[in-house]
Amino acid sequence: MFNAITQSQIYVLDQDEALDFYVGKLGLEVSADVELGFMRWLTVSVPGHPERQILLEKPGAPAMSEETAQQVRELVTKGAMGGWLILTTDDCRKTYETLLAQGVEFTEEPTDRPYGTDCGLRDPFGNRIRFTQPKG
Repeated sequence: MFNAITQSQIYVLDQDEALDFYVGKLGLEVSADVELGFMRWLTVSVPGHPERQILLEKPGAPAMSEETAQQVRELVTKGAMGGWLILTTDDCRKTYETLLAQGVEFTEEPTDRPYGTDCGLRDPFGNRIRFTQPKG
């Protein structure tokens, strides 16, 4: 029936700040940045892989009322929305050192696991991100 997942979504509170973090620090690239009038459609992807995009969505219309959007923003701020991403890298420790030098704050240093080496961080809005160097 289906043959791909093309887009996923996480909530961000400020799309320009999200661009600075996801593109400026993590090195993802903008796939789409379209002002639709009722919302800004902003997606990023791993360079060279636009077939798998992450929508950086600001809580609000048209998907929800302002009251609901305020509740979602409060939950995002607390890190309680459950949004998270897992990225892969060829060298977890080197990527960690590069991002650490750029001021990215980590929740967990690179750790060897049965599936490879990974570490954890949060974006400026509380979304959890992990990146993994799979065993190969």
